[in-house]
Amino acid sequence: MRIVLAEDHFLLRDGLIRLLGAYGHEVVAAVDNGPELLKALTREQPDVAVVDVRLPPDFTDEGLRAVLAARREMPDLPVLLLSQYVEPLYARELLASGGRGVGYMLKDRVTNGSQFLDSIQRVADGGTAMDPEVITKLLARKDRDEAVGSLSEREREVLEQLAQGRSNAGIAQGLFITEKAVAKHIGNIFTKLGLHATDTDNRRVLAVLAYLDQ
Repeated sequence: MRIVLAEDHFLLRDGLIRLLGAYGHEVVAAVDNGPELLKALTREQPDVAVVDVRLPPDFTDEGLRAVLAARREMPDLPVLLLSQYVEPLYARELLASGGRGVGYMLKDRVTNGSQFLDSIQRVADGGTAMDPEVITKLLARKDRDEAVGSLSEREREVLEQLAQGRSNAGIAQGLFITEKAVAKHIGNIFTKLGLHATDTDNRRVLAVLAYLDQ
């Protein structure tokens, strides 16, 4: 894959370039600030962008702002955000931007090479890859949402797996249930959240949005 990487810490940026290269991916641009990131995304139109949320010059949300601006021009640009801390607002903003292929991972997970590379592949393929810790932090807050609060315990477990970007087969394996049962639970989730089938909306992404949104 062709990847644009944005990370201001030189050692981590260099390490990621080497890791991605070792697995056959090409880092077509590696930048360390928000303005350069937006330029690189527009110029290179990569298969996926791996972006630190906080970049110079202000170290607030420059990385996120750059990818949101890029996705206005390239709605299906796959983006995997990296963050030092759990900041659910950033995950919600990225998901709410529409399009396919979004992910949010804590930097601690980068040390797990296989998990990191798997998340990149999921996002590049148009799926979602939400960090389990982000989901855990949000779980208590979801009880205040009437629609999500109406889900059964098993349906919430399935929705949590959806938020991590799991396929039906992956959910079935993780929860030790059949794929037929997974499909039934997902159908119930869509019904309870009022997500009806359309030609333009991805109900799996919308379900994750409902799960994250407050």
